[in-house]
Amino acid sequence: MPIYHKLGNFPNKRHIVFQSPQGKHYYEQLFGTEGFNHHSALSYHIHRPTQIKEILKSTDVTPKIAVPKNIKPMLLQGFNVPAKDDFLESRIPVFVNGECTIGLAAPKKSLRSYFYKNGDADEMLFIHRGKGKLRTFFGNIDFEYGDYLIIPRGMIYQMDFETEDNRIFYVESFAPFFTPRRYKSASGQLLEHSPFCERDYKLPTELETYDEKGDFLMKIKKEGMLHELVYATHPFDVVGWDGYNFPWGFSIHNFEPITGRVHLPPPIHQTFETTAFVVCSFVPRLYDYHPKAIPAPYNHSNVDSDEVLYYVDGDFMSRNNIKQGHITLHPKGIPHGPAPGAMERSIGQKETQELAVMVDTFRPLMITEEALRIEDPGYFKTWCE
Repeated sequence: MPIYHKLGNFPNKRHIVFQSPQGKHYYEQLFGTEGFNHHSALSYHIHRPTQIKEILKSTDVTPKIAVPKNIKPMLLQGFNVPAKDDFLESRIPVFVNGECTIGLAAPKKSLRSYFYKNGDADEMLFIHRGKGKLRTFFGNIDFEYGDYLIIPRGMIYQMDFETEDNRIFYVESFAPFFTPRRYKSASGQLLEHSPFCERDYKLPTELETYDEKGDFLMKIKKEGMLHELVYATHPFDVVGWDGYNFPWGFSIHNFEPITGRVHLPPPIHQTFETTAFVVCSFVPRLYDYHPKAIPAPYNHSNVDSDEVLYYVDGDFMSRNNIKQGHITLHPKGIPHGPAPGAMERSIGQKETQELAVMVDTFRPLMITEEALRIEDPGYFKTWCE
């Protein structure tokens, strides 16, 4: 993310001697992207961050694909995903392509018995239900209903839940998440027409620093495998860091909607972008105010992207019989639009209370076996009158 942040203590120059009050050397680590050519942060550790005591088992967690080439509009009943105690075991991938994995999770317990690192992908966790703290070696972020958490690849973290009824919509991306370019200046500052600004970000605070040796279980996801390693020192031993590459949060409730006299297209809802997809936030807003406006979205053809819509709360005016936790997929190749009656119902309405997250991918999505277990098989017929 193109803003500077810092926590803890660090020297006044990069790559120079930095010692504790007792004269012990701290160990510098670059947490960088694109080699040495993009955003990075420099952290300072009590112990060498390279100490691996043991390499344990590796488990294949590659999503099992049921439909590799899909043309069918789909509805998944997301709250039918069973809750599980373990954070990673609760994660269920539903849509996949070569650039991202989209899924659901319902973890009941905090991730405290091990540490986790995604070695391949940046992660976006959308908190639909639950409350707690994201704990990382760069500091902690409190989260609650409606928060997006952006976790860069390689970030060691734990999820500390205050609740057991937790529901998460997540995206793993092989390209980094950024705020939309059209909202920013050339140097990266969000401009006046942006629907949010830097004041809305949840940045890491409360840097936890542990000077501990022992056996610390680390689970690392890499190339479809989940590897278990034992570190010799506590991963959260950072005394300070600064830079541009760190975890952060943003509440969907802080997205300020853009409206117009007639219906505006989905890019006005855009919140994040990567080179492979965009993420949009649909929030409560006033409807279009032309006297003959049709607030419902017009029918449109998916010729460039697959559209995934995760329904969070509210009235979902463009659909019939949609509930919290439902996910719809409208694949490229066929047009889609409001459900029968939705256009007519919308005329004359003044506002909507819908809350939803949309992911539009530029490459087609494959369907997993887990997705078919929670599918409403008749959804594609609901436009027939």
